[in-house]
Order: sequence, then C-alpha cells, then structure tokens
Amino acid sequence: MADYYETLGVPKNASEDEIKKAFRRLAHKYHPDKGTGDEKKFKEINEAYQVLSNKERRQRYDSHGQTYNGQGPTGGNPFGGQGGGFDFNGFSSQGFDFSGSGFEDIFSDIFGGQGSHRTRRGGGADIAVDIEISFEQMVAGVEKEISLRKLSSCHTCKGTGGKPGSKKETCKQCQGRGQVRRNVQTIFGALSQVVTCDVCHGRGETYTEKCPTCQGTGREQREEKISLSIPAGIHDEQTLSVEGAGAAGELGESAGNLFVTVHVRPHAVLQRRGDDIISEYAMSFMQAALGDKVPVETIEGNVTMKIPSGTQPGEVFRIKGKGVPHLGRYGRGDHLVTVTLSVPKKLSSEQKKIIEKLKETL
Repeated sequence: MADYYETLGVPKNASEDEIKKAFRRLAHKYHPDKGTGDEKKFKEINEAYQVLSNKERRQRYDSHGQTYNGQGPTGGNPFGGQGGGFDFNGFSSQGFDFSGSGFEDIFSDIFGGQGSHRTRRGGGADIAVDIEISFEQMVAGVEKEISLRKLSSCHTCKGTGGKPGSKKETCKQCQGRGQVRRNVQTIFGALSQVVTCDVCHGRGETYTEKCPTCQGTGREQREEKISLSIPAGIHDEQTLSVEGAGAAGELGESAGNLFVTVHVRPHAVLQRRGDDIISEYAMSFMQAALGDKVPVETIEGNVTMKIPSGTQPGEVFRIKGKGVPHLGRYGRGDHLVTVTLSVPKKLSSEQKKIIEKLKETL
C-alpha cells in the first residue's frame, strides 16, 4: 500500500486544512478531464484523501501504517452497515453519514456533481497560461492581448449541438429524465449513483441531426484573442483569473476560467522589495567626504539626489513616491538608494602624492 501522506505530499502532522488544500491542488492537476490528467494518479490521490480526511480512519491508518486495510478491529466494513453495497444518492448510507466529511468534494470531482446537489456535466475546463512583462510594465500596468487556441462555442450551431433547422426530440437514453443510474466499483465496494445523462447532458432532449461542424458537442477548436488588463503593482508569479475565458462547455454549458500567471522580467539596475524599489549608487571618496549632487536612475527617469558631506558607505537615502504602486489601493512605495564606496584600483603618481598629503593632515 502506498504511503498516503507521501501521496498527498504532506507531513504526518498535517492539519485537516493542509490535507484538503493538498488534495484540491493535486486533484486539479491530475483530473482525467485535464491536459495534465492521470487517471491512475487521480485515483491514488482520492484514496489517500478518503482516509486522511476522516479522523477515525486516519487514526487507524496512523496506528497500522501501510498495513492498514480500511477495516476496523474486527474486520469487515469499517463504516458501519451490513455488506458492501452503498447508495450515495444524497451521500449517506447504512448508518454512516458522509456529510461534512469532505467526501462530497471527492465525488464532485469524480462524478461531476456538487455534494448531494445534482448538476449537469460538460462544463468547460479551466486553462492556465503564463505571460511575461517588463519591470516598467509591472510598475505602470499594461493591457495585454493573449492569442489562445482552445475549445470555443461552435460558430455553426451557436453551442446547441444541433444542425441548424433540425428538430428536437426526447432523449432515447434517459427517456427525457435527464438522468440515468449507473454502478461503479470503488474501494468501498459497488456504488450506485444517479448521474447526468451523457447523451443529452441533462436536458432530456436531443436534436434529430447533429451539427456537422462540432458533431453535436456544441464546441470547436479555434484561436481566440483575449484582452487582459494587468494592474500596476502586480507581483512576480501572481496569477490573474478571467471568468468564463477558459474552454467552452458542452452544449452551451458554462465555460471554464482562464488563469494567467504573470512573470516580471528583472531590471538591469532596479529591484523590488515589497512596494519599494531599491538600487545602489557607488560614490567616490571625495563625494563622501565633501558631499555632492548626483543623478540617480529611477523608474520614471533620472532624478538628482544630494549626498551630504561625511556620508558613510551603507547609508540609505529615500526618494519619496518613486516606488511601486500599492496593488488595489491608493499610493505607492518609495525608491531607496544605498550608497557604496567606489575605490579606484589604480592611481597615478600625482594622485598618490595628493592622497599622501591628505593623509598627513588627517
């Protein structure tokens, strides 16, 4: 038996919330309907979650380790009841209540439902993409246009799945009910569940002729351009979501969402720290000793900064309001300049004489 903690990638002292978050992340990644899907891995993740998300089962697993077989002290069904048949219509059966255990979430992913609420299958998948912007665009904000090839609503049937002009008829598989009963084998034994009809997708009706373009699915592959507004002050690797911009759902069902992870290219001179921008200025000994006014590069161009006489290496000067805008609120950070001392590696004989004379006076 696999190590359930290792399967979910959590430590043995993980909290219930950490286990749930790990399951959701992995289930999203390995769901068979997704491009990165892996049915075998998805089942392993579900099995681990079903044990670790339940307090009693987790305690038995922790006691017996990888010899755990899902059974109680006397063997048999560890969840109460007699025999291995369960009816999960409503997610409670034979003395065991699955409500509030997180088990609804698992069935939501496996069967397309939402707990005990029956919903139609065929909703569009989420899509995740990455884009890159410059440091300057991060500070100012930018409008980006993304070209994305994805499943979109069929242009011929407008998402209905029927050939234009064809008539509707009662679905022959579900007899117009929109639902059918099916049996599946799981680690709990045989489960019987009422699910959405996969022919009419819960509508109870079909068209006499399928759309010739999408073959009745209501969607087709094509390239679309999506406008994305990236706000000023966005953080590197922050993800934005665009509702309904993912893959189209079957037969007009809701589309998935688009998740855009933004990567900010490093600047040659400037760096970000929180909402402040930081940089360094290498001053000479003369500038440090006598003071000076020097040009400093900021995100909005060069500004003049005063170095007071007697400035020490490592001192930090603040240029107000030249940092990164606060994301989602008014105001912005500052620009912090750390001064360093630039020491020449080579001196002329005349320069050495001058420094020697200075040394004698100090």
